[in-house]
Amino acid sequence: MQASIKAERGLFSYPKYWPHCLGTAPFLPMSKEEMDELGWDSCDVILVTGDAYVDHPSFGMAVIGRVLEAHGFRVGIIAQPNWHSKDDFMRLGKPNLYFGVTAGNMDSMINRYTADKKLRHDDAYTPGNEGGKRPDRAVTVYSQRCREAFKDVPIVIGGIEASLRRIAHYDYWSEKVRRSVLFDAKADMLMFGNAERPLVEITHRLAAGEPIQEIRNVRGTAIIVRQALEEWQGVDSTSLDRPGKIDPIPSPYQVEPDCDKADDNSSQNGSIDAKPIVVQPAERRKPWENVYVKLPAYETVKDNKSLYAHTSRILHQETNPGCARALMQRHGDRHIWINPPAMPLETEEMDAVFDLPYQRVPHPAYGDAKIPAYEMIRFSINIMRGCYGGCTFCSITEHEGRIIQSRSEDSIIREIEQIRDTVPGFTGVISDLGGPTANMYRLRCKSPKAEATCRRPSCVYPSICAHMDTDHTPTINLYRRARNLPGVKKVLIASGVRYDLAVEDPNYVKELALHHTGGYLKIAPEHTEEGPLSKMMKPGMGSYYRFKELFDKYSAEAGKKQYLIPYFIASHPGTTDEDMLNLAIWLKENRFKLDQVQNFYPSPMATATTMYHTEVNSLRKVTKDSEHVPSAKGEIHRRLHKAMLRYHDPKNFAQIRAALKNMGREDLIGRGPQHLVPPESADEKRQKAQKARRGERALTKHTGLPPKGFRSKGKAKAPAPGRNRQAKR
Repeated sequence: MQASIKAERGLFSYPKYWPHCLGTAPFLPMSKEEMDELGWDSCDVILVTGDAYVDHPSFGMAVIGRVLEAHGFRVGIIAQPNWHSKDDFMRLGKPNLYFGVTAGNMDSMINRYTADKKLRHDDAYTPGNEGGKRPDRAVTVYSQRCREAFKDVPIVIGGIEASLRRIAHYDYWSEKVRRSVLFDAKADMLMFGNAERPLVEITHRLAAGEPIQEIRNVRGTAIIVRQALEEWQGVDSTSLDRPGKIDPIPSPYQVEPDCDKADDNSSQNGSIDAKPIVVQPAERRKPWENVYVKLPAYETVKDNKSLYAHTSRILHQETNPGCARALMQRHGDRHIWINPPAMPLETEEMDAVFDLPYQRVPHPAYGDAKIPAYEMIRFSINIMRGCYGGCTFCSITEHEGRIIQSRSEDSIIREIEQIRDTVPGFTGVISDLGGPTANMYRLRCKSPKAEATCRRPSCVYPSICAHMDTDHTPTINLYRRARNLPGVKKVLIASGVRYDLAVEDPNYVKELALHHTGGYLKIAPEHTEEGPLSKMMKPGMGSYYRFKELFDKYSAEAGKKQYLIPYFIASHPGTTDEDMLNLAIWLKENRFKLDQVQNFYPSPMATATTMYHTEVNSLRKVTKDSEHVPSAKGEIHRRLHKAMLRYHDPKNFAQIRAALKNMGREDLIGRGPQHLVPPESADEKRQKAQKARRGERALTKHTGLPPKGFRSKGKAKAPAPGRNRQAKR
């Protein structure tokens, strides 16, 4: 076996597996009858997904299936199978190479439960918006059923659910640390991120007769091992970022651990002894090549919150494909081995992926049933991948990476023309040109060397990196070319705009306001207060006000009444009751009445989830004196924070009044413009008296005092009436 990670080849540089006899399937088959029509006696790969099969490049299984098809493999799809038995998993027969298993475009737990852990009764990725068509922890359940169906067939798991559970992680729904999903699913391999590159390599190697147990060194994959891979050199994570001591953080670009001075925690974290790294003077290899980081063991981090925070911090430092080390974490008598991330796709490869022969509609088996997720995106275009914002509550960076992968302008225009000419119901309006963000298209680091070696978690926080390109000219040119296409009446931008980047190029804001806003433009300040913003790694409100000034100016010049719709998060780690109160006052002062509000959702592996679980600021080195991060936990407290975002809703008045009294802010209770909520009405008093006579607890007694750690940082200011009038949301 080769010791190092193999040099990666072009995505479409492999010879086709079936080069002559196979053409393009109208739809990837979901039944034996469709296989018979194609003349297939078997499938080489069978993909199992929790989503309905929509043959569209916004649906992961369609992309993976079409990419493998382009390489000459026969790919079948089992979509939303009945998981109560193995029967549905046998409907296409036994795959020749492997099962590929995913929960779908969304994590199955987030898809099924609200942020308050309430059961959802709908599912946008299911025909008819019907809920309950996929199991909880779908990757694990589907993998187990595949194993029951065909015991000897390899199982490869992927998609966002597997990607964000590749390591020991805090699980919000069970409120405990769970081990890597690779152990629970009993799969052979896990692929994380956008997996076209590793999947193509794995598939060709399996097709060439290589056992999956011997495929160990592919970027973007995780496997279970008994010991470290041969000829790899280990360094204990505590030598890179020692928890429990206040020392300068060693340079992440030099790995020269002194094993004789190993931190005391290294003997407690359950990892095996490190092999010292000896770099000969004449050796020119980079210090992260063939190096793996030994993380504290699962058995340790599940009980030790400081080491959990430390582990999360190290993991997020090792995400740059250019300089990431492999990671290894012990689970019992075995280890999860995580290879460095796959190299991002080049523009030509992105174009080739999106130029594949997608039908751009759901599989005919669904008839006329509407699939809401498809209806939302059928006239939209994905122009790029990745995000370098690094927002701690978001999983895009952990899944897609920080490096922006953009399609060419010609490829995007071809897709618009295809929508115009072939997609039923097109009225001339492109609903979105975007991706994870609207305005990071072709914005990358101006220094290739810096991009390949940087371990900074965000390129725009606390300020925009000097190396980062902020010239929006390529995006502006794309917008202009798209809206001038024959048959295209309007091109809207529905993806969120990163406004701190947009203000660096006022021409982009002008283009957006003049031509690509349909009255309302959504942006995401997320909060107004420094406490939570610093834990989100989001800019302060100064950037928001600068963007609003430009947007209002150019809207007025165009003679348009257009409004910004800001999104905010309640209950984010680092948010006190006073922070939420100040945000509520800001909303009233600016005449916002939010219809829909978002409570923080602790998704697996996110940095904000680490802060929620540990109440430690893992954005900085974890020490015994680490900053305490307060987090609203429990339904009552989280409900209060959410209620403050909807201060105008009469259903929330009683709860907010009780909190204001506890905070000593009765001055905000009244009917004047300077007040936040009205006093108790006669009707409310009567209802409370009736409940008291029946022996029921009044709603106001559910709130209670703020928990320990939520101390006031000073009184919030009452709003000044009449300023910054904006549209109600």
